[in-house]
Amino acid sequence: MQEMKQRMQVEQFPVAMAYVPWQTDARTFETLQEAYQKGTLFPELYKPFTGRRTCGC
Repeated sequence: MQEMKQRMQVEQFPVAMAYVPWQTDARTFETLQEAYQKGTLFPELYKPFTGRRTCGC
């Protein structure tokens, strides 16, 4: 019975909501090897992890 109540509560909420802005910069890395090393073809999406906040929060 408890499990059924929990399931009903969870079903009231959406699983996820995402905000995905349009990508406006269509530049790409010079070589596919560089893109592969960075994990993305687009420099705009390259956000290396530095271990600290860099957004000014």
